[in-house]
Amino acid sequence: MFVTFEGPEGSGKSTALRAVSEWLKDAGHEVLETREPGAGEVGKKIRDILLHGEELLGTTETFLFLADRSHHIKSIVRPALSEGKVVLCDRHADSTVVYQGHARGMDVGLLRELNRIATDGLKPDLTLLIDLPPEIGLGRITNKDRLDAEPLEFHEKVRHGFLTEAQLEPGRWVVVDGSHDPASTAAACFESIIERLKGN
Repeated sequence: MFVTFEGPEGSGKSTALRAVSEWLKDAGHEVLETREPGAGEVGKKIRDILLHGEELLGTTETFLFLADRSHHIKSIVRPALSEGKVVLCDRHADSTVVYQGHARGMDVGLLRELNRIATDGLKPDLTLLIDLPPEIGLGRITNKDRLDAEPLEFHEKVRHGFLTEAQLEPGRWVVVDGSHDPASTAAACFESIIERLKGN
């Protein structure tokens, strides 16, 4: 089962993912925790360029994310899924559609097609959107990277983009309120995953 965690900056998705991973392992599941960008040696190098490098053109930024995704899916995610593991991924293709499309203004249809190529058609079984107002999320961040430092208007577009995408595929997305304490947010994510696993 392939589960992705999405959300605005500071939403708590990474914290929720780690908690969910431990609970799933305690329940007897084999779990792989991963992220985009940044998984594996290639991913780490791309992540450093994207989040801590110099200012990038929008198209350059997009293709770096796609390059990371292509390598990640083929070398890490698909092998784990073939072994029967539950794969928990911190950000995936929907982030590109939202950040580069809804927020930066690139063609959303084109980004969907580029994602399809990069993932070789693989889509998550479940996407958990941890939602909260951007001013709350940004207030939680102490060390801001290049994307965190974007103006509030950009982050408002990100939140709206995620909610729009969730409405387009309600069968895949579950929206979780990220304004609660971390334990409650993680518990809601865990319950959604267990429900899907029982249905498989």
